[in-house]
Amino acid sequence: MRSARLRRTRRAGAITLVSALTLTALAACGTSSSDDGGGSEGSGGSSDPAAPLDPKTKVTITIDCMPPAAKAAELKEWKEDVKEFNKTYPHVTIEGRSTPGQCLEPPRFTAMLKAKSQPDVFYTYFTDLPQVLDNDGAEDITAYVDDRTVPALKDIDPNVLGSLKHENKLYGLPESNYTMGLLINRKLFEEAGLDPDAPPRTWAEVRTAARKIADLGEGIAGFGEYSAGNTGGWHFTAQMYSLGGEVVDASGKKAAFNDELGKQVAENLHAMRWEDQSMGKTQLLKWGDLQKQIATDKLGMFLAAPDDITYMVQQLGADYENFGMGPIPGAKNTLAGGNGYMIKEGISPDKVKAAVAWLDFKNLTVGQGQFDWARKKTDKLPVGLPQPNFWLNESKEKDDAARIEHATMPVENFKTFMDNPVPGKAEPPKAQEVYKVLDNVMSGILTNEDADVDKLLSTAEQQVDQVLATQ
Repeated sequence: MRSARLRRTRRAGAITLVSALTLTALAACGTSSSDDGGGSEGSGGSSDPAAPLDPKTKVTITIDCMPPAAKAAELKEWKEDVKEFNKTYPHVTIEGRSTPGQCLEPPRFTAMLKAKSQPDVFYTYFTDLPQVLDNDGAEDITAYVDDRTVPALKDIDPNVLGSLKHENKLYGLPESNYTMGLLINRKLFEEAGLDPDAPPRTWAEVRTAARKIADLGEGIAGFGEYSAGNTGGWHFTAQMYSLGGEVVDASGKKAAFNDELGKQVAENLHAMRWEDQSMGKTQLLKWGDLQKQIATDKLGMFLAAPDDITYMVQQLGADYENFGMGPIPGAKNTLAGGNGYMIKEGISPDKVKAAVAWLDFKNLTVGQGQFDWARKKTDKLPVGLPQPNFWLNESKEKDDAARIEHATMPVENFKTFMDNPVPGKAEPPKAQEVYKVLDNVMSGILTNEDADVDKLLSTAEQQVDQVLATQ
């Protein structure tokens, strides 16, 4: 899985697009899998798009998001995978591209699509598909993908694959997925007399637990929420989903949150903030702020995906043992997302076939590539988080067993989350623009004791309707 920080940075960074930057391939960071100059292609090709790549095919493909030098263990594994891949396909040259700091920033991503400068195989979030298609950026790979080229295809969650489809055409292959749950600080739960192995399962239980944690004093908040940088709207959406609500109606053209469920979400948060005083005085928080609070034992719980924990351990110095997870309270639905790779429109059929072969090897085979948990443990990378996990059937059984066998963290801390899966629901259309509007609802609730909930929701409804009308 790519880092939690990376995914959230795109999510939060999509909010304020600064001046567009074109994607620059850093030649010094490129990894070439062959001494061949690359370029010539077509030897050994097949007229059947889904026929496995002929090992005699000579082709060069550029691949997005090769780990930077700063991520030494991840880069080591990338190079190992290229070498192993070339044992089967010795004439395929993999040219890795790396961008310092992040894989792709939103302005750079948009500029890249418009300039048609994306690599042959480029990284996207599931929510990027409309933008990619609007710019004719991705190849329709439907004909190239079946159980011959991706043997585990039948075991990939169809909802995850569906996030990379439009009008029943497949435009990418997944790397990871996530669903949101309730992330807790086990230490604070125990200090407050709560059972960390039984996180709250309803929003009423969240409110009760938050009061007990806040009563510990010393500036500790029981429950935290975002209200800036589009992350407030993102979490308002998650809470709506948890109660079975919608943010945008089935037509995709009208707001759907100004109803009893939307009012319930808003009034509950307002009560926690002002009546219970269980959400802390510092507000207008965005991604990264709650992670810092919970990692330093100043926050009891908040909504998150499991890989937030990796970020807190690797970047903030926290301990895996201090965290646990339960399903999202309410559990009607949970916000789901993820990322994958798409293949540049217009490249040659041989390049497409080579790209599919690489993605299958690297990202879609249990026990190898990103799912080689034994290697990750040896390389001191995290093993044991419940996600990404888009597997079904026998593949899931094998992958789950390997995660547990090679775990580098107490997997039992996530048992409640794993044993109680909640149906995932995709982000709404024009998600970032919708979230930006809903930030105003969240910030109004959390910064103004006299906030008019009905007015906040009504105003936001009108603004989201305007956003959706521009589709």
